[in-house]
Amino acid sequence: MSQASDPEGQWLLTDPVRYPQAATPRVRTKRAFVLLLLTLVLPGSAQIVAGNRRLGRRALLVTFAVWLSVLATIVIAVTNRTALVSAVTHQWWSLFLIIVLLVLAVSWAVLFLNTLRIIRPPLLERSMRPVVAGSLVALMVVTSGSLAYGAYLLNVSRGTFGSIFQAGPAFDPVDGRYNFLLMGGDAGEDRTGRRPDSISVISVDASSGATVTFSIPRNFQNAPFTEDSPLWEIYPDGYNCGDECIINSLYPTIAQDHADLYPESDDPGAEAMMDAAGGILGIEVQAYILVDMEGFSQVIDAMGGITIDAGGWVPITAAEIPGTNPIQHYPPSGWIAPGVQTLDGYHALWYARSREFVTDYHRIARQQCVQQAMIAQLDPATVLTRFEDLASAGADIVETDISLDQLGSFVDLALKAKNHETRRLTIGPPDFGTAADNFVTYPVFEEIHQRVQQTLAETTGADPAADAPVPAELASTTAVSVFQPVQPAIVPAQVTAPEITEEYLQQLATIGDSATLSTLLDNNGECSPA
Repeated sequence: MSQASDPEGQWLLTDPVRYPQAATPRVRTKRAFVLLLLTLVLPGSAQIVAGNRRLGRRALLVTFAVWLSVLATIVIAVTNRTALVSAVTHQWWSLFLIIVLLVLAVSWAVLFLNTLRIIRPPLLERSMRPVVAGSLVALMVVTSGSLAYGAYLLNVSRGTFGSIFQAGPAFDPVDGRYNFLLMGGDAGEDRTGRRPDSISVISVDASSGATVTFSIPRNFQNAPFTEDSPLWEIYPDGYNCGDECIINSLYPTIAQDHADLYPESDDPGAEAMMDAAGGILGIEVQAYILVDMEGFSQVIDAMGGITIDAGGWVPITAAEIPGTNPIQHYPPSGWIAPGVQTLDGYHALWYARSREFVTDYHRIARQQCVQQAMIAQLDPATVLTRFEDLASAGADIVETDISLDQLGSFVDLALKAKNHETRRLTIGPPDFGTAADNFVTYPVFEEIHQRVQQTLAETTGADPAADAPVPAELASTTAVSVFQPVQPAIVPAQVTAPEITEEYLQQLATIGDSATLSTLLDNNGECSPA
């Protein structure tokens, strides 16, 4: 601070930062923006140089503590990401983080307001007062507003996790892998109870995150059970009562008639499906995730839609014709066209569920395509900008028995899995026999178990580089998919589009020419994420 003496020998303070009265208007304006910048990058420093030094010292201590915490968080994220994710998803730790973020948001806002007092707007030129005030408001929104919004998102996720995941102990991997049963449940008005029409087992390597998806057709029969399964006592020879015992009927059968076999379970039907899937594949399935297909469209809409290359034409099934046996439907109420397009929730749901004029295996391929597109397009930007909608949709449609305490490690595992191409094996055509072979009615479990173990062995500890996509120059002979790494090249939809129109397909459906439609729609399982 410089000093000067007046003619009477009195000392006048001339430091323009702390004492702006004698400064020029240009210096006062510069001083105002410097103080705002100091509060932005080093909260408390503006008070040290121009205001209440005691307040500034306290604020600086908090600022340095926050910086050290951020540095420690970065170190933990690099060295032990699971611990960091676990802390964020833990009910009590997340509550503590919410409180800390809110306190910091309020404190930073208070410092900005104190900085405005230090600036002393009446000393500024009249034209600069609204500019400085507007800058302060903008900085408060960016800083305190961001912290408050982060606390809000953390609170939303805390409520969502608490409503979806269960309290209970964590479980260890089996043979180095976690095995989850993923089901798409459907409890329509024309059904008795919920039937999981989409059935997959997701097997994830506990170390690398390398993943295999085993798809089980809904009409799979003769599912076996191990002797330690509660179902062994009523189905010692497997679930083999004929066409009435396709696997997706097991869920409502157990839930309604044999819930006492799983007295400690909140969802006996899901437990039974886990035992059946484990018996089919010859592995232990440890947890289940059930997604309500009617609410599935909410997640797609929350994402802003998904973009796929739809392959062939897919009909949107209309209502059933009363009194028909086997069940027949009125002509489709709409069509999903081939080519690259963005599907909203309604159309994505029908794209994944439609099987009219084609087989379940076409539908399985489309379901895998939709799952792949969701994983690929659920990027950080989508999560941040649509987090509340996604969380709300997830809480409404997802049921699982995964422990909340284990959520952190599984989130970390999911991040690792994104570095690998997910391998796929369908327990039926095209990987086992053909539709004409009727493999799913008379399965050969020795062959299934052998193929399952072989597939798992190929992915255990897989190097992400080994799963890299096939170069573009090889795409003419090989198409790489998350769910089917190697498959025949897809004939571009443009080849057939000029000859096949929606009007022509609708006319065939109206006159009941199902044979021609089956031929024309045979490629509607040949899809891929765009």
